[in-house]
Amino acid sequence: MLEPALYVVATPIGNLQDMTPRAIEVLQQVELIAAEDTRHSARLMAHFGINTRLVSVHEHNERQRIETIVHQLQSGASVALISDAGTPLISDPGYVVVQGVREQGFKVVPVPGCVAFIAALSAAGLPTDRFIFEGFLPHKSSGRKQQLKGLVDETRTLIFYESPHRILASLKDMQSVFGGERVVGIARELTKTYETIHVDKLDAVIEWMEADSNQQRGEFVVLVHGMENKGVTELDAKALEVLDILLAELPASQAASLAAKITGLKKKVLYQAALDR
Repeated sequence: MLEPALYVVATPIGNLQDMTPRAIEVLQQVELIAAEDTRHSARLMAHFGINTRLVSVHEHNERQRIETIVHQLQSGASVALISDAGTPLISDPGYVVVQGVREQGFKVVPVPGCVAFIAALSAAGLPTDRFIFEGFLPHKSSGRKQQLKGLVDETRTLIFYESPHRILASLKDMQSVFGGERVVGIARELTKTYETIHVDKLDAVIEWMEADSNQQRGEFVVLVHGMENKGVTELDAKALEVLDILLAELPASQAASLAAKITGLKKKVLYQAALDR
């Protein structure tokens, strides 16, 4: 018997064999499953012989559903939250529900499993020690470019989700902002029959995708190599000495800001050096 709680349950992103035994057990035992799309999830439930009642919780009705879910928890029942695929809340609905349930004092229990961008990152061969997940870029080119320009100097691996009808346009906007020499990884249809993980420079990736329209189909994870951090190696001993003195008394951001004023060097370079000290 499960304790009254909201169980955030990850489901497969393609291959049904990735469904964990714990996820199946939880979905069988809860009194209610809050699903992003009940019709889509009904097929998954049928496959695993799960007969628990489903209720829809999507981006348009999340706030209204909190009352229903909290009422279930107050009555001593347990509730599961699932999305169409992968882990709920990760570029999917659920944040509002989780926040609302926690505010009412109820426990939220993660039942971990698939996350598309983690799967892509593990296999693409781009740096994994530091990365930043940006989710979906804006629909319009102007919005995409504006967001990408804010990331052009980011040294961490950048990770995005993208849909088939925007993938080529998004890659061309990245080419415009980051330059064609930047290395990117394209992970398409992960865990499914036509899974593809392709890594090359942006110019070459765009040519590859334009030459084969099949590579423009499916759901995408796009990984972009961070900006090479050349600036830190150019800091002289005096600048590093100033930075170290300030770091002894101040947080990294403030130390970098003051060091930039003293040395005339860029704050971004000094801040990165501070993080690496």
